[in-house]
Amino acid sequence: MDAQVIVAGAGPAGMMLAGELRLAGADVIVLEKLAARTGESRGLGFTARTMEIFDQRGLLSRFGDIEISNVGHFGGLPVDFGVLRGAHQAAKTIPQSATETVLEEWATQLGADIRRSHELLSVTDKEDCVEVEVRGPEGVHTLRADYLVGCDGGRSTVRKAAGFDFPGTAATMEMFLADVKGITLAPRMIGETLAGGMVMVGPLPGGTTRLIVCERGTPPQRRETPPSWKEVADAWQRLTGDDISHAEPVWVSSFGDATRHATEYRRGRIFLSGDSAHIHLPAGGQGMNTSIQDSVNLGWKLAAVVRGRAPETLLDTYHAERHPVGKRLLMNTQAQGLLFLSGAEVQPLRDVLHELIRYPEVSKHFAAMVGGLDIHYELDGGAHPLLGLRLPHVPLEGPGQPTSSTEALRRGRGVLLDLADNAELRRRAAPWVDRVDLITATVPGPTAGCLGDTSALLLRPDGHVAWAAPGSFADLPMALDRWFGPAR
Repeated sequence: MDAQVIVAGAGPAGMMLAGELRLAGADVIVLEKLAARTGESRGLGFTARTMEIFDQRGLLSRFGDIEISNVGHFGGLPVDFGVLRGAHQAAKTIPQSATETVLEEWATQLGADIRRSHELLSVTDKEDCVEVEVRGPEGVHTLRADYLVGCDGGRSTVRKAAGFDFPGTAATMEMFLADVKGITLAPRMIGETLAGGMVMVGPLPGGTTRLIVCERGTPPQRRETPPSWKEVADAWQRLTGDDISHAEPVWVSSFGDATRHATEYRRGRIFLSGDSAHIHLPAGGQGMNTSIQDSVNLGWKLAAVVRGRAPETLLDTYHAERHPVGKRLLMNTQAQGLLFLSGAEVQPLRDVLHELIRYPEVSKHFAAMVGGLDIHYELDGGAHPLLGLRLPHVPLEGPGQPTSSTEALRRGRGVLLDLADNAELRRRAAPWVDRVDLITATVPGPTAGCLGDTSALLLRPDGHVAWAAPGSFADLPMALDRWFGPAR
């Protein structure tokens, strides 16, 4: 084998996956057909859940000063994210290019083999390995690995070559996105609909302004090159009456409202992550964030299997857990598209939803949905209310122990939090200490209330709760075996 895992695509999903694999000790090759990062940034900032993920891997400090905000929207309707008390707030204005840089540097430092100017041409899933044909600077050659993951975007070569079904709806319109300089425009939020469509204006660092232009009735186009700045400026003038043709474009792109979802995230030894598995209207900045979260779910599982620590059946949980998340993502982005891309006929619906969002519980529901905080995996192991949820940041106290649940997850290992100094609990978990850190600590009084009477928690490397007490200690070895493989 050339590697235990080959990853196609060096975007956020691919780089996050490479880092997670290396953190757990798996060998990985990343294939990327581009010679260098483009520097373009369709995505801006992180959702609250991605902030948690970056924090649990110690990556937040690499982004420098991060501007956070409680202000968000659902389909252009303002949503107060401050109702999610105790959670990270969303990060604003961090370009996707910066995220890609941080993740690539992290993965490289951990030892990932990143090969740029290497284009994946074909895929063959054999009984004992995956074989890929690659065109690189020195010609065409073949690589073999235990597993292959397609992180190569909405037009994924891996998905097509492996025969994944990708049903959904085609684009009905074309929209423009441009970052420009040399122009001053008043900010416009998404949802400020005009007679012929919708425009958005948002300030970015360095005197750059982001524009989005959605002109209803524009037919979708399959472009091989980006649209011209003249096309964008002309559409802007038709919608607003303003001439912005004198602005200096930094980069220009186009996108559509196509919605497609792979019917399966795994076929044998081949997996899909991120846009390779789901494409949708960019609404609320969820695309890049969900892609990163896909890779965090898959990375530790793949590493455990290829290193012989867990059975191959563990990999089936990736589709079981992430496919419903993708389905819900497509549902909420389609709903948002109807709200901010439709005409006056949808205004009564906007007005009703605007009234409802004023209620704190409704606002909390929408904020959790867009922020990725409502994800709840259906796990066996009892009826504890935290089971299947990701544990939020919890401070810990104890000599020689991590200062928080977030810090405890930095190594990318499982964590058993013993909050009641129970020797029997630790005895039962001892056969898994090569894969699970046993931490005996207490939770400071002001924070302990969020855990109720919880006396112990088993956390997976992605931070989700796999077992919790009170409950039968006899169930703990079953949970450890389920998620971390047989006892040693």
